[in-house]
Amino acid sequence: MADSIQRVLEATLTDRFYFGQILVRKINGGFVLSHCGDETRKKLKTFQSAEDAIELSKFDDSGNYRPLKTAPNLARGWRLELARPEELQRALDYFYPGRLAVFLAWKTGQLHTTPLRETLDRQSGMYRVAAKISDDQIDNVVGDFCRSDGGCLRTILWRRDQLGTIPSAELPLEKFDPACDQIRALLQPGSATPATATIPLLCQEPCNLLVAECRKMVKGKD
Repeated sequence: MADSIQRVLEATLTDRFYFGQILVRKINGGFVLSHCGDETRKKLKTFQSAEDAIELSKFDDSGNYRPLKTAPNLARGWRLELARPEELQRALDYFYPGRLAVFLAWKTGQLHTTPLRETLDRQSGMYRVAAKISDDQIDNVVGDFCRSDGGCLRTILWRRDQLGTIPSAELPLEKFDPACDQIRALLQPGSATPATATIPLLCQEPCNLLVAECRKMVKGKD
């Protein structure tokens, strides 16, 4: 799997590309990673190990823990220098766990998606009640929790139900299109030359955090 991911990664990438909020540049045979909003920023703190990505992705700029790694709140102020492709792969996996494997499965036509209703129907225990959520409530929950500008940067590939209903009418159609860059709404004006490629953060099934939000909606909790 690791070798397959690396081959797809190398075949997909250009000298500059985005992966979520990360800008990756090929420089002098190696790779330089930074927050996409920090390209022209001076005095970034430099790191040189792929494992540094574990701590860099753990908290936001205010020091708050990030339970959802694909939320658009990656901390700024750092620069990660890596020498080899395998180090780049490890670092990107630390920043966005599992997203490279999902991207590989999608690129090779092997990705399977799971509708939200199916995910909710198989819940047990305290989360079983989440299956009672109405379609209108789903529109609101998914539209708020999954939006790119403040919720999650993943491109949604799953559907609401087996009929193929879109997850939320409150989200733009671009949210469901892997060809659309979810980071665009977050970029600040005045940045340098845009990256020439983007690897999308793909969402193949509703996450546990969304299930918890559905439960809160049904229970009437804030």
